[in-house]
Amino acid sequence: MFSSIQLLLSAAGGGDMPPGGALVQFAPLIIIFVIFYFLLIRPQQKKQQTHRQMLQNLKRGDKVLTTGGIYGTIESLTDTSIQLKIANQVKIKVSRSAIAGLQQGEKNEEE
Repeated sequence: MFSSIQLLLSAAGGGDMPPGGALVQFAPLIIIFVIFYFLLIRPQQKKQQTHRQMLQNLKRGDKVLTTGGIYGTIESLTDTSIQLKIANQVKIKVSRSAIAGLQQGEKNEEE
């Protein structure tokens, strides 16, 4: 039994690895990680950063869209929440993180 284990280890390259062999074995894994970083991780981080900046730069009167699909105009702001006017005499309070983005070039129906 011991000789069969030695035979398997020697066939798999058990201890006869050339110098730099470990690097050659990990090279595909490193390349895949680099590709994932530039194609998935980095763009997502940039998107999160621009969304965070947009949330910090909100001001009264901005027209926004919430993650729930509600369009409204900002009436007041606090550090954690925003009061939106969604219709005449109708205001709702939402979390700042619930703001998906600013409305681009659209007019509200109430105007």
